[in-house]
Amino acid sequence: MHWIVGYTPGGGNDIFARLMGQWLQERLGQPFVIENRPGAGSNIATEAVVNASPDGYAILLANFANASNASLYANLKFNFIRDIAPIAGIVRVPNIMLVNQSLPVKTIPEFIAYAKANPGKISMASAGIGSTGHLAGELMKMTAGIDFVHVPYRGNAPAMTDLLSGQVQILFASLPSSIEYVRAGKARGLAVTTAMRAAAAPDLPAIAEFVPGYEVSSWYGIGAPRNTPSDVIDTLNKTVNIGLADPRLKKQLDDQGGAEMAGTPADFGRLIADETEKWAKVIKFAGIKPQ
Repeated sequence: MHWIVGYTPGGGNDIFARLMGQWLQERLGQPFVIENRPGAGSNIATEAVVNASPDGYAILLANFANASNASLYANLKFNFIRDIAPIAGIVRVPNIMLVNQSLPVKTIPEFIAYAKANPGKISMASAGIGSTGHLAGELMKMTAGIDFVHVPYRGNAPAMTDLLSGQVQILFASLPSSIEYVRAGKARGLAVTTAMRAAAAPDLPAIAEFVPGYEVSSWYGIGAPRNTPSDVIDTLNKTVNIGLADPRLKKQLDDQGGAEMAGTPADFGRLIADETEKWAKVIKFAGIKPQ
């Protein structure tokens, strides 16, 4: 089995694929080879799987970008919902809304009031145009009726560096990569972006507690070329769900900040469709164009 991952080794996408791939290999007795094919916001990897033979030997690590890219890129050579068969969700991972310690706000209501009183004077870093953190900020603008300036970086590391130094005031970053900065007092965490509070940071409220309907999370799952045999899809789905309930694997996923997403292929398909529709509205609202 070739599991195609659209990002470089070591990041969240790669880690979750390797953890679940090891489980699938052990349970099914079939080698799972992780192939990292980074580039174009995961579109290169997605296109490779779309064009692969639907024989069950090529799968894709589906993720948040697959939903947002449908609207972000005008000339994709595939239609993700049409061309990729959903198999199973794996996990959701929350982001944290971080602010520099010098910003005079400690809660989401205080931040919204400050932003309304200082339109265009707050800057938000992100890992790049169209990244999860960028879209999280644009959704905040849209739902809270506020404005701030987006400053894209080439990755989360330089964005975090400038947040900590005060060059920018806001950053939406994944919980696993940023929670230690909050615990060490180097950045202030205002809230998590998931609909509910996160088990890994129970003291932080959810933005949705103050901004109804707000929800952003990085999510990961498995897709395959359309027309992949249904028995292959069903076998993989059932084995993934067994893994999500296994204490050893569950702890490994939890340690990475993941909240398990057990369900049927249809459940994962609905998530993809809902996310595609949701982010199309945000991208249109913000007028986002890819770099």
